[in-house]
Amino acid sequence: MRWGPACADPLACQTIPVEADTNLSWVGGDIRNVRFLLVEDSAELAQPVRDLLALDGHGVDWAASLAEAQDCLNAATYDLILLDIMLPDGDGRRFLQAQRRAGHDTPVIVMTARAAVSDRVDVLDSGADDYITKPFDFAELEARVRAVLRRRGGAAQTVRIYADLSFNPLTATVTINGESRDLRNRELRLFEVLLAAPDRIFSKDQLCDRLFSYAESVSDNAIEVYVGRLRKKLAGSAARIETVRGLGYKLTTG
Repeated sequence: MRWGPACADPLACQTIPVEADTNLSWVGGDIRNVRFLLVEDSAELAQPVRDLLALDGHGVDWAASLAEAQDCLNAATYDLILLDIMLPDGDGRRFLQAQRRAGHDTPVIVMTARAAVSDRVDVLDSGADDYITKPFDFAELEARVRAVLRRRGGAAQTVRIYADLSFNPLTATVTINGESRDLRNRELRLFEVLLAAPDRIFSKDQLCDRLFSYAESVSDNAIEVYVGRLRKKLAGSAARIETVRGLGYKLTTG
């Protein structure tokens, strides 16, 4: 299946939500629950890309201009950005350079119709982690996404030890006292967020930003539900999720 440039159809930043029962993170070499920002003004290209990514269980926010992309970045955190170069309000390369100068290191794959070596070099020198030439096969896009996330998040893919538990994101399991417990859906995403910064307090709003796509409808007690589920998975471990009244939650020991 190949996607290429088409007529512009600017749309507001839109989201395809993650399906509730999807396996998440890195499982068997595949990627799960990646949150994408797709910056592309062509509806003919953006629609099938976001639909297919969503079918794979990912959250996809779609921005049709650089201004909309900046609004999305101001409101949410992303695992990877798919960035077009020629957009109605500017050059994607200049946008990328500005992001890098500001210290933002979110992985970026540039989608470009320019195939010359000099163009590809320019894209990489602007701060892109990779590029893909239009028109492209969706399988190639998936492969490049996997490669970029492996390179940028390699350390996170190894088994991590915290207190008396070990966490393997490749198999999406936590092992406590020799017993492996599977983490599914947003339990896994929540645990990854908390484990990345032990003893840091995360507010409900911050956790919602990490667990849900930009335009998803989230109930008031959604975070409490997933915290409760994760606590059950961690039962028997010295690691625990502590509620800090009025502030949020943190992963701690004792």
